[in-house]
Amino acid sequence: MKSPLFVKSCQVALVLSLSSGHVVAQTDPAGGKPAPGSKPSVTDLDYQVKYQRAFEAVLWSMPAVAIYGFTHATAGVGGGNNTVLAFSKPATPKAELLTANNVTPYLSSLTDLSKGPVVVEVPEATDKASLYGQIVDHWQLSIADVGPSGIDKGKGGKILLTPPGYAKQVPSGYIEVKSPSYRVYFAFRSIKSETATTADAYAYAKTLKMYYLDDPKETQFIDPSDMRYSSLPHYDERWFEDVHAIFSLEDVKEHDKLMMGMLASLGIEKGKPYNPDEKSRKAMRQAVTDAYFYMQKRILHSADTSRTWWKGKHWGNGMFADINSGFSFIYDDLIDIDTRAERYFVGTYYPQKLGPQPATQYLFALADADGNELEAGKTYSFTMPANPPIEQFWSLIIYDLETWAFIYTPENLPGLSSANDGETMQKNKDGSTTLYFGPKAPKGQESNWIPTGGKKPFPVLRVYGGTEKFWDKSWTMPDVELVK
Repeated sequence: MKSPLFVKSCQVALVLSLSSGHVVAQTDPAGGKPAPGSKPSVTDLDYQVKYQRAFEAVLWSMPAVAIYGFTHATAGVGGGNNTVLAFSKPATPKAELLTANNVTPYLSSLTDLSKGPVVVEVPEATDKASLYGQIVDHWQLSIADVGPSGIDKGKGGKILLTPPGYAKQVPSGYIEVKSPSYRVYFAFRSIKSETATTADAYAYAKTLKMYYLDDPKETQFIDPSDMRYSSLPHYDERWFEDVHAIFSLEDVKEHDKLMMGMLASLGIEKGKPYNPDEKSRKAMRQAVTDAYFYMQKRILHSADTSRTWWKGKHWGNGMFADINSGFSFIYDDLIDIDTRAERYFVGTYYPQKLGPQPATQYLFALADADGNELEAGKTYSFTMPANPPIEQFWSLIIYDLETWAFIYTPENLPGLSSANDGETMQKNKDGSTTLYFGPKAPKGQESNWIPTGGKKPFPVLRVYGGTEKFWDKSWTMPDVELVK
């Protein structure tokens, strides 16, 4: 007779179950491996992991790489830290920037606070001009808005940018702005008054000063108006070279450490040379290409129907913010990396908060009146109704959909506005204004035509000073029309 202990050990070693009256032996645990017959989706899983991590890294780093592009742009025109680039006239296609405007002149600069605090002396608004714009950190989050609605309230002042962990006493007479990053960038617009000229706005811009607190050198100005000035990201391996350059200097936030670990597996680590192996480089090149096309698709086919400005039309809200009316897309329980990437894929320099009726609103023409995507080589029209509910002015700029920058054409004309072109644009009998954009101007409409140079167009309408009828959407605008 077998002992009870022997019987029990056998029961433990071989579990029996009844199935259709038969005794079936269980030879495997309930889990622990894929279903029978499963195979890897790719033969090189090491490459697949590198690709996946690189793809997510592109989306994650979109705001940082987009603003770091101004480091390249500034160096490209002979500038560096604390050099102020002041445009003497509105930007042309040589300003290769994400969705720039061609109405008001820009001035911009950057600095490195690891070398010490930096002073930005903002001039007081005058009867000729005033400044509007943002100072942003390396994640492109505004740390100070400047101008009548900004930190200086239009009165001007000495803004002192201090680096992370700065604990020294701030001298009296300065407005301290504590920067969470060492690299800081700004872009302002010099807005001329109704009685002023562009030359007045340029002269006013050059009264701004920028220097290290401990080394108050005279501010160097460069006018890049006629130079190629490109801050556009490079959708190739250079993207990751920029990521390495950015985070070799900047501190890493707690919520970004997971991504930094992924980057380390690609050969990108703080304090170490940029050293991806060939397989990583190949994965990076493919990942950044795919991320670009993923972003393009999200812009034109957003799943967020709340961005549609007027029901039944194809104008989208081009100034979409996060659910807190900010631009971080960081919430208590998650970071919305995809939407954040989409936001910074098409533009730079957003305010700290988006009020209910911001001074400027952007509307994207996502399709024509029939719901079709706009095509290269075709001519389209847009009609602004008479007496729109706009206190200041409106402009229509046509961007190259592939780059989100101005289109190079012999005419050097990326857009038209009621401010700069109101006297030369023809009006219809009812007071409305019809603009055309395409490869060639319709006969007799040269003054109302924006050339597209054979590129796939992306129209953006800017409204400066929309009134209540604009914001409550009781007033509507027609869609873009294909010219038959």
